[in-house]
Amino acid sequence: MTIKFAAIGINHAHIYGQVDCLKRAGAEFVAFHAVEDDLAKTFGEKYPEARRVADPREILEDQSIAVVTTAAIPGDRADICIAAMKHGKDVLTDKPGMTTFAQLEEIQRVQRETGRIFSVLYSEHFEVPAAVEAGNLIAQGAIGQVVNTVGLGPHSLRLNNRPDWFFTRNRYGGILCDIASHQFEQFLFFSNAMDGEVVSSSVYNRNHPHRPGLQDVGDAHIRTDKTTGYIRVDWFTPEGLPTWGDGRLTILGTDGYIELRKYVDIAGRPGENHLFLVDRKGTRHIDCSTVDLPFGRQFLDDVRNRTETAMPQERCYNAMKMALTAQAMAEQGTEWQQ
Repeated sequence: MTIKFAAIGINHAHIYGQVDCLKRAGAEFVAFHAVEDDLAKTFGEKYPEARRVADPREILEDQSIAVVTTAAIPGDRADICIAAMKHGKDVLTDKPGMTTFAQLEEIQRVQRETGRIFSVLYSEHFEVPAAVEAGNLIAQGAIGQVVNTVGLGPHSLRLNNRPDWFFTRNRYGGILCDIASHQFEQFLFFSNAMDGEVVSSSVYNRNHPHRPGLQDVGDAHIRTDKTTGYIRVDWFTPEGLPTWGDGRLTILGTDGYIELRKYVDIAGRPGENHLFLVDRKGTRHIDCSTVDLPFGRQFLDDVRNRTETAMPQERCYNAMKMALTAQAMAEQGTEWQQ
């Protein structure tokens, strides 16, 4: 059975990755809704098979459409996902899936009542071959029992023309809610845990006083009963780096460790998806560029079979719960506190 899907809200460029992920897995892209004509023009040229609709209800009320995907402004995503589930659609949203605890609670309530799938495409895990291969190696026992992760998510402000919502705290959700949700999900995944605790966190605007709503650096210490972790995300990628950010992840195990350089090897190897494995036998570099990405296929199988193979629903929620908790903890006593 070919699954038809549509997009509502295309404000973040991650929507292209979401559409491509579903199309690679065999789904049919049939429609999209976007208020912004400039975004819709570029998007429509990329995906001419999908018709642009003026009213999102045309998508929500079309019973032939099984899945709605969204990369709307982060503060708007929860309402879109809730409406889609209430209309019998499964949902695949960009991260963050929501920006407040109230939105998370409502999404959980509606998801339970409707029995629909609510999923977040954490692209720095599911769309990065090196991260997928790290999971494969750990499952094979390559580094023993995982005890600690260090996830770094530096980003560049220079590569995109950022709209105003990007600098408005209530619209993007804060740096730990937004960017670091990737790292919280990866921490839970590599810890083989469904939930974790935020020990401490902080956010700052260190170098952008002209953009008071921007948080340009944030970090958090986290733990489960068997693992600990550290997360740092920032907007300080220097101009000399040839890509948008030097995303890194180090996973320490009892018998070795893995380091991922997801987007660039600053030592000079070409391309992306560099994995370094250190174990009792020595050190090696693994090129992960051809590693299979199963998330899209698994998600569509879950839609067909009402299963949770792509990502357990509980971990999907709790990664965002940890991100929201870290954000709230970091903002206590600051100008951003709500």
